[in-house]
Amino acid sequence: MSATVIPVPPTVLMPVEGTDETFPVRRVYCVGRNYADHAIEMGHDPSREPPFFFQKNADNLLPAGNDFPYPALSSNVHYEVECVVALKSGGSDISVDDALEHVWGYGVGIDMTRRDMQDALKKMGRSWESAKAFEFSAPVSPLVPASKIGHPAKGAVWLEVNSERKQSGDLDQMIWKTAEIIAELSKLFTLAAGDVIMTGTPAGVGAIVSGDRIDCGVDGVGTLSVKIA
Repeated sequence: MSATVIPVPPTVLMPVEGTDETFPVRRVYCVGRNYADHAIEMGHDPSREPPFFFQKNADNLLPAGNDFPYPALSSNVHYEVECVVALKSGGSDISVDDALEHVWGYGVGIDMTRRDMQDALKKMGRSWESAKAFEFSAPVSPLVPASKIGHPAKGAVWLEVNSERKQSGDLDQMIWKTAEIIAELSKLFTLAAGDVIMTGTPAGVGAIVSGDRIDCGVDGVGTLSVKIA
């Protein structure tokens, strides 16, 4: 094998709950407007329209135990708590019936969003990367294997800021369920082991400021706490 002209970038590794093992991350996919109440609060029709996807970068993930650094060039950063799905295998055109066979495990994540920047990009008809895929924009909990918890289809999805409840929903309120998300994504991309999917957020998104503390979780999956630096 020939030598690389620069050092090989490190692989992004997510911790596994209760072990010294880690999950190597390949890609990070996100589902937009996947809870009806959140679609409504963002000004969209909550009907079952085709799912909307965007991406973050693997190194945007911020492992539990680290503070979230408030990003520059924004004064309106929002939290969005989500259930995270980690894949152990993939492929193209995966059927709904087979989709969950590709899941390794689950976790809790926060899709941090520069809302002011996103709103400006929407008005200009431009893509959202700078509003969604900025540094440390995806705090995540340790993963829990599906072999331990199964494939949760119900369970409260919640978030508190400074001990005040802001988001309350349930996995069974997702417009597109986990298996359907995987199937639809596999029509657009060739999925593979190491892919991570953030499955959407319920209503109640809002702004945070430096010094805030976020506590959130998905019942049956895990919890996550983050301080805003």
